[in-house]
Amino acid sequence: MAIPARQALRVASYIIKHKIKGTKHYPLVLMLESTFRCNLACAGCGKVQYPPHILKRQLTVKECLDAMNECDAPIVCIPGGEPFLHPNIVEIVEGLVKQKRFVYLCTNALELERRFHEFKPSTYFSFAVHLDGLREHHDMSVCREGSYDIAVAGIKKATEAGFRVITNTTVFDGANPKDMRQFFDDVMSMGVEGMTISPGYSYDKAPDQNHFLGRGRVRKIFRSMLSNRKSSWKFNMSPLFLEFLMGERHYECTPWGMPCFSIFGWQKPCYLIQEGYADSYKELTESVDWSGYGAGSGNPKCANCMVSCGYEWTSVVDGFSSLKGFWGMVRGTFSNYPDAHALASLDEPIPHGPAMLVQIETPVHELEETLA
Repeated sequence: MAIPARQALRVASYIIKHKIKGTKHYPLVLMLESTFRCNLACAGCGKVQYPPHILKRQLTVKECLDAMNECDAPIVCIPGGEPFLHPNIVEIVEGLVKQKRFVYLCTNALELERRFHEFKPSTYFSFAVHLDGLREHHDMSVCREGSYDIAVAGIKKATEAGFRVITNTTVFDGANPKDMRQFFDDVMSMGVEGMTISPGYSYDKAPDQNHFLGRGRVRKIFRSMLSNRKSSWKFNMSPLFLEFLMGERHYECTPWGMPCFSIFGWQKPCYLIQEGYADSYKELTESVDWSGYGAGSGNPKCANCMVSCGYEWTSVVDGFSSLKGFWGMVRGTFSNYPDAHALASLDEPIPHGPAMLVQIETPVHELEETLA
């Protein structure tokens, strides 16, 4: 795995502290949506479809730092929208680093090469660049030709300047495991620290609702992608979560593990399902009936979800809560997951879905003109 020792030790001590205290609901990662504005209109997302008066709003620096202190998670991801479009993003990152949080700025990297020099390299800070596969597949996924090449150029410049850089990949139905294995090779050749990967979730606002994966399909694709793994592939995530995606482990969802804070407040119940908002993190943890969520709850919204924000918390806690879990994590870190059947299946045709080039109601260039 490609997680720095300092970060792993911080997370381990954090989990052990809460285990000793008997805390049931505590976060591992804060999802801090500082703005919904974006310079892309990805078919699998849809945040940019909010009306202009919402897209003009953004969290203040104080609101971001206060939310971080309120939930007190060791890690914070800043998704969007596109964080580079927030006018105070540098100040937000600097404030979070000063708190010694591990900060991941999630970006499509269209602005990375031009603006990375505004930040300072730090053990506590990483650019998490969104790449959804090889050039053609990625450009189709984000609905903008040339995006892949721009992102790769930014990645290389940032890594050369000494920044921590990881990639963040969402897998949709139609993904070709053979192509994804080539993609992993290409990403590691860019000099990144590691990769994160997760199946897509059927986000309500996404224009394309036809390419999200069911649980059986997730296991088949991820087993084909990750079996007989090359030692050169480094993943910035729990190996137990990867085994879960491959169908090697069973985990229950932990919807409170990665809470989401945005201009609307604390999102109920999780980053992916929007069922109202709480005014405080304490209200979020105490007002939600957590038993009503997860694949085993009978909630149809959760039936096919295997996404990292719901299940990686579970796998990370498992890895640091017992000797058995810790040994599984160590073994998974160094295993290549040999599976002759999965490797042979790469030669079987796995049909691609139609190109994900669904148009949103308002083109991005028109939104930019409206918000200017």
